[in-house]
Amino acid sequence: MTNTSEHASHPKIVMRLKRANGHLLSVIGMMESGRSCVDIAQQLHAVEKAVAQAKRTLVQDHIDHCLDVALAKTNGPPDMAEFKAITKYL
Repeated sequence: MTNTSEHASHPKIVMRLKRANGHLLSVIGMMESGRSCVDIAQQLHAVEKAVAQAKRTLVQDHIDHCLDVALAKTNGPPDMAEFKAITKYL
């Protein structure tokens, strides 16, 4: 619907995902070195939360931004199919 570069939140989301990726690589290293399952589970939980927050931010930004764009381009209601499709990821 819109160009990715139009979303102001994307750079922050990318940074968050890169941090989560680093933590995930750390978890893999922890597993390979035999760290305790409790420590690994704790780190996996942090990775999971970071990815979930990135997804939530992306979806909410998409809805906010794209709904504004759609409303500005039309006199009637916007096509809601894309908005309905993305909300299943919330």
